[in-house]
Amino acid sequence: MLERDGIPVHFLAGTSMGGVIAAGYAAGLGVAYLEEEALRMGKLRNLANLIDRSLPGQGLMGGQRIREYFARELGEIAFAELRIPLALVAVDIVRGEEVVLRDGSVADAGRATISLPGVFAPFRMKGRLLVDGGVLNNLPVDVVRGMGADVVIAVDVSTRPEGWPQLTRMEKRRLSHIQVGLMVETLQRTVGIMGRQIAAQKLLLARPEVLIRPALDNDINLVSGFAKTGSCIAAGESATISALPAIRRALRTRPGFLHPQFLRRQAQTCSVQLPEN
Repeated sequence: MLERDGIPVHFLAGTSMGGVIAAGYAAGLGVAYLEEEALRMGKLRNLANLIDRSLPGQGLMGGQRIREYFARELGEIAFAELRIPLALVAVDIVRGEEVVLRDGSVADAGRATISLPGVFAPFRMKGRLLVDGGVLNNLPVDVVRGMGADVVIAVDVSTRPEGWPQLTRMEKRRLSHIQVGLMVETLQRTVGIMGRQIAAQKLLLARPEVLIRPALDNDINLVSGFAKTGSCIAAGESATISALPAIRRALRTRPGFLHPQFLRRQAQTCSVQLPEN
């Protein structure tokens, strides 16, 4: 939607899956390809190819296959080679601090930022042991502001805990594979609750010019979310269309950042043909 309207993107920052999508766009994969690939990976048979075992006690999945997948899609590209400056957020669980990744291997950083504790084994990178950045910063508006962004468009995809129905249903069942799902669900809910509280504080401090909140189903999670990729994309597109007037207003105050296509569209929108006498 932003590309179609001629709205430029000068900086990107993301955490977890949002960071992965941002990395693909920054590497030049293109919106159409990213959407097609997301829908392809939403199919269980394709997603299953990325599952590998972790060492005991580190997580349900090792994550090496996912790292290899990132390398295939992005190439072994470094941050300095990206067409758009990018920052990915992770957390060092040894030092207990947020880590903003902006140099080195993008595939490694992608693997680090999706490392949901308990699900993926932590990722060792640059002498640190890293997990999902959502533990401390699931909406890195402050990060992209620090990169130099004047107009920040934040996208909040968190859902409300009170609308999550799946946990109660799964607790009543005793099959082993259901219990694995219950464990993953419990971990994600725990991180999600923390993330919502932290995101609220980030929004207060960094104050993005535009906040987009897609109307996502409340039962979207790591277990069921991939099967709903299509509806998530549609919700994101709808929310962005609704936000376009606010984005345009924010950009008008900073004309140096406007793309010529955006200016042409605005001129066409504002032009009025006077009736002939």
